[in-house]
Amino acid sequence: MTTRGWRLGVVAALAALCVSGSGRPEAIRTASDLGPLPADRYDFTSRDYQRSQRASALLVRQCMAQHGHPDFPLDPRYPSDPIVATAVGTDYGVLDLSAARRWGYGWDPAKSTIARPKGRRMTSAEYADFPSCNAEASRRLMRGIDVKRDWLYAQSWETEVDKAVKRDPRLRAAWDVWSRCVAAQDFARYADPVTAYTDSAWKRGSDGNTRHTTRERATATADVTCKRRHHTAELWHAVRAREQTADIAGHRDRYAAGLQALRTYRATVADVLHRLG
Repeated sequence: MTTRGWRLGVVAALAALCVSGSGRPEAIRTASDLGPLPADRYDFTSRDYQRSQRASALLVRQCMAQHGHPDFPLDPRYPSDPIVATAVGTDYGVLDLSAARRWGYGWDPAKSTIARPKGRRMTSAEYADFPSCNAEASRRLMRGIDVKRDWLYAQSWETEVDKAVKRDPRLRAAWDVWSRCVAAQDFARYADPVTAYTDSAWKRGSDGNTRHTTRERATATADVTCKRRHHTAELWHAVRAREQTADIAGHRDRYAAGLQALRTYRATVADVLHRLG
């Protein structure tokens, strides 16, 4: 694609984005600032996760009571604390300029992303019965859902659409512009913003946080500055929206089945919370 053709493509994508996304803040700080994507309605949300965790805990407690453990906590700790390693993911890399300046590709260590159990430790006898009750809770929440056919489709389409997004010539050209912008400030020439975000040089710990070194913070600052200068995240978001729309149009039956499975799951969770919560 010629430079002129790429620029026209960027203008068209950003124009479409502006028309569909009025009210978006001028400074993009989080992925949600970019607006919703077409496939969002088919996906598991953070609220779904929180409600399902509560429902599962209630079902586990009920099962444990039936096994002779009437005071089993809703949020128990294991008999010994496990080693927790957190995988850090990102859609567009770092976006918040003030956070980049202070924390680089990490975050305030006082705001840990790891949820620690608040209940007491399980006893050895409780721990022996816990796995079977946990599995039973999962089976009850998934009742009426064909897991292989419908439930996992949201994950499978996301992988394939992501591959198509990465092959898009407009996006690859935008990444190249962003990369040269970062390199011009005397930093590494990264292939794309996610590569910069996940660079092993930042030495993430088991909690996913980084060391916040001077070099890391300076790189992250240049990264965000270049994204804003060249509207990298906005174009990226527009390409994702286009590819998702195309995939949904090409697999309507699969998406409809996946959405019905999600609704069935939500109804089951709501029923458990109503009866036991």
